[in-house]
Amino acid sequence: MAKITAGVATSHVPAIGAAVDLGKQNEPYWAPVFAGYEYSKKWIAEQKPDVILLVYNDHATAFSMDLIPTFAVGCAESFSPADEGWGPRPVPTVQGHPRLAAHICQSVIQQDFDLTIVNKMDVDHGLTVPLSLLFGQPEEWPCKIIPIAVNVVLYPPPSGSRCYALGKALRKAVESFDEDLNVQIWGTGGMSHQIQGPRAGLINQDFDNAFLERLVYDPDGLAKVPHIDYVREAGSEGIELVMWLIMRGALNTEVEQKHRFYHVPASNTAVGHLILENTD
Repeated sequence: MAKITAGVATSHVPAIGAAVDLGKQNEPYWAPVFAGYEYSKKWIAEQKPDVILLVYNDHATAFSMDLIPTFAVGCAESFSPADEGWGPRPVPTVQGHPRLAAHICQSVIQQDFDLTIVNKMDVDHGLTVPLSLLFGQPEEWPCKIIPIAVNVVLYPPPSGSRCYALGKALRKAVESFDEDLNVQIWGTGGMSHQIQGPRAGLINQDFDNAFLERLVYDPDGLAKVPHIDYVREAGSEGIELVMWLIMRGALNTEVEQKHRFYHVPASNTAVGHLILENTD
């Protein structure tokens, strides 16, 4: 039986990917950011997941205004790095797990979630930056990855409670898969930030740190926070944090926090990062 053993949450700031690709990890501005992931690199090397369910949002590369699925699952054999305007990142092609992805779709749709099945798409920095932060710059990513794209770009995004419930449905799906697999689930997206309008550049460290604390110890309560609170306190792009609740919903109520990291600034936002393990 497949089993979700751990969850990872991390920001996916595009400038971090550029810093990796240009070899700037040791520059004074970026060194504190990458130092926060040194533990994570050692941890993931020991954990050796077979498959990662990687929750992220597409940034108008695979999807456009023509088609915006709320929840989309990548069921393809592989996913190429997207060209986001300056050429694809020099990172490996993502290898999927079509059989598990198809099983997840069947199970989760029958649990009343209307998922979009995607058999061909490129993946942008929302997915590749987290991989770079934990795996570095390998010739091949060391495990299979199932992309789960969430619309947090165009309103209305899903609520926190809907995302939290999706995590629980994903766990049920994984645990009914007939192959022994060590599965992790990652929730990605920015912490408080706003990239347009009079509040561009907003960073709310109090909100961010409270979110990290409640994600670990009060996920039921955190899932009830309405959209408007994210917009007011975390900025228009802070709504990306609802994706972290998908990760948290797939874990036990009680988890062991293995690592927490928070740093300001990285580009025009903060970087937040958690590693949580199921305790049983």
